Amino acid sequence: MPTVKIPSKEADKMYNDAVSQYNKDNEKAFTLLSKAESIYKLSNDSLNIASCLITKSIILNDIGDYLSSNERAIDALNFLTLPKDSAYLPSIYNNLAISEKNLKHYDEALSWYHKALRTSSDNYQKIIIKNNIANTYGKLKSYSQGIRLYESLLKDKSLPQHQADYARILDNYNYIKWLENNSYKAEEGLLTALALRKKISDKPGLISSHSHLAEFYLYSDKKKALDHINEKYQLAKVVKNPNDTSEALEFLIKNDTGAHLQKYFLEYQHLNDSIHLSRDKAKNRFALIEFDVEKKNAENQRLKIITVQKQNRILKQNVILGILSLSLIAAWIWYKRRKKGLQQENELKIKENQLHLSKKVHDVVANGIYQVMTKIENQEYFDKEKVLDELEFVYEKSRDISYEKTSSENKLEFSKRVSILTASFNNENVKTYLAGNDENIWKTLNDFKREEIYQVMRELLINMKKHSYSTHVAFKFERKNDIIQIQYTDNGIGIPGGITYKNGLTNTDSRIEAINGEIIFDTGIEKGLKIYISFPAS
Repeated sequence: MPTVKIPSKEADKMYNDAVSQYNKDNEKAFTLLSKAESIYKLSNDSLNIASCLITKSIILNDIGDYLSSNERAIDALNFLTLPKDSAYLPSIYNNLAISEKNLKHYDEALSWYHKALRTSSDNYQKIIIKNNIANTYGKLKSYSQGIRLYESLLKDKSLPQHQADYARILDNYNYIKWLENNSYKAEEGLLTALALRKKISDKPGLISSHSHLAEFYLYSDKKKALDHINEKYQLAKVVKNPNDTSEALEFLIKNDTGAHLQKYFLEYQHLNDSIHLSRDKAKNRFALIEFDVEKKNAENQRLKIITVQKQNRILKQNVILGILSLSLIAAWIWYKRRKKGLQQENELKIKENQLHLSKKVHDVVANGIYQVMTKIENQEYFDKEKVLDELEFVYEKSRDISYEKTSSENKLEFSKRVSILTASFNNENVKTYLAGNDENIWKTLNDFKREEIYQVMRELLINMKKHSYSTHVAFKFERKNDIIQIQYTDNGIGIPGGITYKNGLTNTDSRIEAINGEIIFDTGIEKGLKIYISFPAS
């Protein structure tokens, strides 16, 4: 783990607490690191930002989110000032190499390992990196290169002082020698490494030894092979390592013909499902942690900006507050009328109507007001009378809610409504683009689906405006057979690895479901956000 320096006592405490929680409660550690990182960013403390990112990268590697781990490690490199901060490089490069090896990108892993080796000045760290390089050569079946490296390590006089590492290198050396030449007598070396690991109670090391011995004995003494794989299986369960348990079960299924074969198969199938589910849940949880911290930080920044706005922004806020008050009064009047008429109905029906009201107020009033706000922000000078006319229109629509009036707005060509909506968010800082917005795309949609899609687009634009810091936003529309496809793209901060449903985004999800559609948040891109929406055109 990188050692943190002291620019902020609050952030330092979070960082040090996170390091103490590593491998005990990684979710808590990751949360603390994200909060500390956001504090360090406020003071532009680049070195400590890098420290947080490196440690988060290691945790993400541990839970199997290798791509996100790589992203954090690369981000950390961008915050280092070289050569002053070069001591951090070996840790970053080594973690990048481990991620690539786990992804089976062995050539890329070797490249990062060699960078780690070149930048390291610590002899013990070099031993660890060289062992990893030799092991990767084995994965590439470049056995001779791996063997030469292991032989040079075994000659290092300092190695026996580190018994666990000596046992690991001795075991790996004999195993790779045997892989290169199956006639090589690797048994003595493998058993010596096993005995040393038993002596120091190195359980992860013992798992590796039993795995290598099981392979070694498989064709010469099958009983010994099964004995060793059973030892691996039992130890993996003790240390609660599902991946090693799964490997042991797979070996038993392939090579054990005993009565327990069906039991092994069922356990293997269940364990693999559990591993994938647990890993996916962990990825989503950790992505949401970062997203929530980033969103809170963005909100804090937004509040700071609000305090220094000019008089026109203050006037706009006062007008908006007045209209919001009127909309709440309208909503309350509607609720009282509806409640009186529905007193004889069951409680569930009342709740459904309340939710319906909330959604309509959000669609018509809140989003309408925000759209007016956006227009005002995008104009250096604005006509107060025109603003009041637009706000009056929103007020009239809020009154319509209480009488359940049907908006006449749908009578306007839908493609034109879409163009007007998107253009209202266009300004000197944010550029909006449309592709494929032809009336033929929408010709078979009924009024309900048109309104739902309109509100979805508005909610995405508002969410972009509030949280994403985008400078480019685009919608692309396509119609394939009887399916309409919408692609939303922006270059903002994105939603790494997951999505949290709050406020407008909750409505977005329920709207797409209401029109029998599908929405997919693509969090795998390097920067920004992509959302894919598809639904029946009729």
